[in-house]
Amino acid sequence: MKVKFWGTRGSIAAPGRDTVVYGGNTCCVEILLNCGETVIIDAGSGIRPLGDHLMATRERVNVHLLMTHVHWDHVQGFPFFDPVFKPTTQIAIDGAPRCIKGLRAIFDSGIGDGFFPIRFEDLRADIHYLDELRYGPLKIQNTTITTVPLHHPQGGFGFRFEEDGNSFVFITDNELTRKIWRGKRIEDFAPFCRDADILVHDAQFLPEDIELYRGWGHSDYSTALELALKAEVKHLVLFHHEPSRTDRDEALIEKKCRELAGEQGAHIKIEAAREGSELTL
Repeated sequence: MKVKFWGTRGSIAAPGRDTVVYGGNTCCVEILLNCGETVIIDAGSGIRPLGDHLMATRERVNVHLLMTHVHWDHVQGFPFFDPVFKPTTQIAIDGAPRCIKGLRAIFDSGIGDGFFPIRFEDLRADIHYLDELRYGPLKIQNTTITTVPLHHPQGGFGFRFEEDGNSFVFITDNELTRKIWRGKRIEDFAPFCRDADILVHDAQFLPEDIELYRGWGHSDYSTALELALKAEVKHLVLFHHEPSRTDRDEALIEKKCRELAGEQGAHIKIEAAREGSELTL
């Protein structure tokens, strides 16, 4: 299994000279399974360059698109994903229960004059909605994908991939707490993340700022680390970077999180997600 980050930013795209290392595009992650199938998580602005890459390297694009939820920063790139305009493209969509409605609403929500020059119905790709994950696991050949509900406004799903004895967990837009909200505390997510080879988790805010943003549905690096340690994860990747943070800011967050782990005597690999980087399980 190979994981590539095409969009790592949260809330809104943040292009510019200060975000070239960790990235300015919003959420989009490509997963190449050992069987050869491709899974894309979310359709933020990072899905546009991913689409260009797929068009340049494949005769036909055939992918699964899994949506964590349908907030704007996770869907805004879909109309600019060039494969949707090709009749040879096949896209199987699944994930959060309202995901297909959210993707359609980008083109026309029914309010006003619409948001895009063409209609969803005019896309030439074969797009079909599986609607399997809200009822149980999704199987893609020898890979099993399961979900966990997010603690985020309007809800959503985190995903766990199990393939050939390896496990990858992706949880973004998730507010971890140390108390209150039974079912949404750090220890409540630990079983889902247990023994994962890689955990990608939201770390948008700083520990010293998090109380200002309670209810926004995001975490800080200290709670993401606490979850990783409770779940005995091998590798933690901090994700969904706050849009105002520069590369220097993100490097400092990465450093502080490693220092915090060191103070606890933890042996865990820690990094902040970098746009364009790849991980292999």
